[in-house]
Amino acid sequence: MYHHVKKLMYTVRVGDPDPRFGKMLLEQFGGANGELAAAMQYSIQGLNCDDPARKDMLMDIGTEELSHLEVIGTLARMHLAPLKNLKNKEAAYADPLIAICGGGGVSLNNSQGNPWTADYLKITGELDVDLRNNIAAEGRAKIVYERLIDFTDDSQSKEALQFLMTREITHMKVFSMALESLGKGKFEVGKIPPSEEWVNKYFNDSTGEGELGKDATGPWNTGGDWEKVDNPAFKGLGGK
Repeated sequence: MYHHVKKLMYTVRVGDPDPRFGKMLLEQFGGANGELAAAMQYSIQGLNCDDPARKDMLMDIGTEELSHLEVIGTLARMHLAPLKNLKNKEAAYADPLIAICGGGGVSLNNSQGNPWTADYLKITGELDVDLRNNIAAEGRAKIVYERLIDFTDDSQSKEALQFLMTREITHMKVFSMALESLGKGKFEVGKIPPSEEWVNKYFNDSTGEGELGKDATGPWNTGGDWEKVDNPAFKGLGGK
């Protein structure tokens, strides 16, 4: 059961409305890494979850994301407010689609006007995989908020975006700890174990020397159980 409380989770204020920035904010309203996508992804994962404790966690965060949708939507609406006045032609020209079709309001489109789609959602029904997806989703959203902060000089808008950006890190912590609490190995995904013959082989498929580039090494391909395998297609090239 959902219940709408009219008080925003974070009070939004705007000093100087900027319709162009309002359009950018729509990326977090109806975009691939936006709040609606997060709310739907976590809520549907929660509906599919058989674990009561982690189901509760997913529904908590999915519901909070709906609150974030309200915050970012309110912020975007305040910046788009000049488009309500169609006599303000300069503002209307900033985005005819919003001014004419939407009457200066928000809609479930991203910053380029593309409609929201359920294809944004990553839902597998396998809890450990879904939690990894959620960690990545929160990281992507955090970066989008960082970039939005850099595109406005309005201090009050920055404060609201800082709040939303910070909550992305909070959710990353929650999902990371929930994943760890499953007690599965770091690379233990699903139920069927990988083939020992192949799991520790690193194929050096981007290789060469000099003009062909330089091979790099690191913990991702050397040490531990790694076996580095040069791609036979490159034999005879660059001294190989």
